[in-house]
Amino acid sequence: MNNRENNKHRTTVSIYGQQYTVVGQEDPAHVKEVARIVNDQMREIKRRNPYLDTTRLAVLTAVNVVSEYKKAEAEQRNKDS
Repeated sequence: MNNRENNKHRTTVSIYGQQYTVVGQEDPAHVKEVARIVNDQMREIKRRNPYLDTTRLAVLTAVNVVSEYKKAEAEQRNKDS
């Protein structure tokens, strides 16, 4: 087993009522914070669109999160130039 595999953490989180075990090198606190943000975003989108099924809700949440990421990335590039 190499050193990278030794540094893996198993973190159990709850997102939209489901339990997930995330395995990776990220600090468990980071994983929990990411899960909390995803959960909050899913609940907010569901509040505004109560008839969405879970799959569509998850996809819409992913689209929104990536959109926010791309905007932040563009803002950072503009600051750096």
